[in-house]
Amino acid sequence: MLNEEKQEHFKNLLLEMKNELELKMKTEDESGPNDATGDLADYDNHPGDMGTEQFEQEKEAGMNRARSEHLDEIKSALERIENGTFGISEKSGKPIPEERLKAEPTARYRVDEQ
Repeated sequence: MLNEEKQEHFKNLLLEMKNELELKMKTEDESGPNDATGDLADYDNHPGDMGTEQFEQEKEAGMNRARSEHLDEIKSALERIENGTFGISEKSGKPIPEERLKAEPTARYRVDEQ
């Protein structure tokens, strides 16, 4: 079981991760969609441009989903700290080794339970 000092360390780490991720998401929202298509032709709506633009939009949507899911994992880990269950496997109730939490602070399970 993690002592209070170590839990505070992980809480600060998770809060830092959360703030960085939220800032990155906000910055990307403000900058708008990427225009990585360039000009492939002298006229608008070149099929190559449209395909590249669609690919970039789908890639960005996938990245946004992944960021949102990671943010949810961070918030969940912070909730576990608040309710006293951080560092305890949700599957077995056994302590999650500190080395695992250092590598993945949002871990819910021990490595042998994955």
